[in-house]
Amino acid sequence: MKQKFIVRDSFWELFPETEIAVLLADDVSNRSYENMPKDLLKQANSRAIKWVEEDPISANPVIKDWRTAYQRFKTKKGARCAVENLLKRAKQQNGVKSINPVVDIYNSVSLEWAFPVAGEDRDFLKGDLELTIAQGGEIFVPISEERTEEALTGEVVYKDSESIISRCWAWRDSARVQVTEDTTNLVFYMENINSERNAEHKQAIQLLQSRLKQYLSIETTFGLITKQQPEITL
Repeated sequence: MKQKFIVRDSFWELFPETEIAVLLADDVSNRSYENMPKDLLKQANSRAIKWVEEDPISANPVIKDWRTAYQRFKTKKGARCAVENLLKRAKQQNGVKSINPVVDIYNSVSLEWAFPVAGEDRDFLKGDLELTIAQGGEIFVPISEERTEEALTGEVVYKDSESIISRCWAWRDSARVQVTEDTTNLVFYMENINSERNAEHKQAIQLLQSRLKQYLSIETTFGLITKQQPEITL
């Protein structure tokens, strides 16, 4: 049986207008920087500042959107959307650093368009990938840490049949499915919670597709998840 990416009704009850753009890629090589601009992330960090020109950072519309969304479900203290963390680093001149080619590419798009972008290694997913509301107690092991955490009751999470993939919606990813130089099969997803930005969301996902193809020769398959179409096949 093929895996699916499913967004559950419990999520749509909170965020009915959300769109999630999904890209799938198979048999990729994630080792060479040969065709990538050396200043890709430097330029992206510079362009990101336009999204957070106001002080404090919470006064900027993109940040305000996500802060408001995070007030609607249970979160770990201090949790912020991943894109806020990227934009904050750019604003503070402590820009995002290189990790590996695929991650650098999707981080560059996230910075330039102010949408959270995640990439996961599909070979380590167990069963379906779900965006849902946690029952509480589901296991999560964050990237770069060995300690195990548990999801809160009512927390928005990405999960599969084994554990949490991302806590507090688009905050922190799991070490189990992180993209490494050895990753060959990928799923990317980019969330948009503001319907007024739907056109920008489309442009951002097209840029991600373009850069993956141009710099790493990665062909992708596109899908869009909405309340009306809540699942796709991986």
